[in-house]
Amino acid sequence: MVSGDNVLNRSELSELSARLESALHLSVPPISILFSDSPPAGVARFEEPAAEPAGDGRTGRVPAGCVFWMKAVDRSFSTVPQDHGNCSVGSFTHGFISLNDAASNSDVAELLGSGWVNEQAVVKIPFIGRRYGHVSYGPLSEGAFQPDVVLIRVNGRQMMVVSDATGMSIEGKPQCHIVAISKEQDRVAASVGCALSRARTGMQPQEMTCAIPGSRLAEVVSLIEKAVEVDGAVAKYAATDARRFSAGVP
Repeated sequence: MVSGDNVLNRSELSELSARLESALHLSVPPISILFSDSPPAGVARFEEPAAEPAGDGRTGRVPAGCVFWMKAVDRSFSTVPQDHGNCSVGSFTHGFISLNDAASNSDVAELLGSGWVNEQAVVKIPFIGRRYGHVSYGPLSEGAFQPDVVLIRVNGRQMMVVSDATGMSIEGKPQCHIVAISKEQDRVAASVGCALSRARTGMQPQEMTCAIPGSRLAEVVSLIEKAVEVDGAVAKYAATDARRFSAGVP
């Protein structure tokens, strides 16, 4: 949970969302993610039906927890660990199951068997350090709850700006572990995405993700705005300088 010194009210969260969207020209609004022992007041339970269990018993209300990112663009809702249960990787990174439990499931066996990931890499994946009873998602602009993590979907240029502004780490697979990095380590982290998540969420090829600690949201938005200003000045200089090369070209 965010410390008391950094708690933002609904209007402040809405303003920061608007500033973030404006600075980066985001095509998808930022979303909030909160880990808590009880759901936030006034936030409805996610009620879409669970799928039929797989052979190893896995099921959930969506194919993987990252699918909640897509649904959270439109409304706020609260989930429980079982809702995430179809994806063992996401259940592990979010602290819902142990690494041993994840490794015993058929989806992880498939990932290991295909060579998509190896055991040495699996044991290094960041994860949430304790099990929470609820994870809530929703548009940052709604300000329905104070986020632990703000997630944005970015293209290459937008990732460049955030990287320049924050010096963030840029990670690979699995995509969901940037949520754990942001929450547990209080760091801005991005992911180029992963085949597993892209197939389940339908993310566009140009889209990547970036996780911002909720406790640092105001700071990071200000840093991004400054980076945009600097980049604009540099781009203006570069465009002017480049005109020399088109002089005299018919």
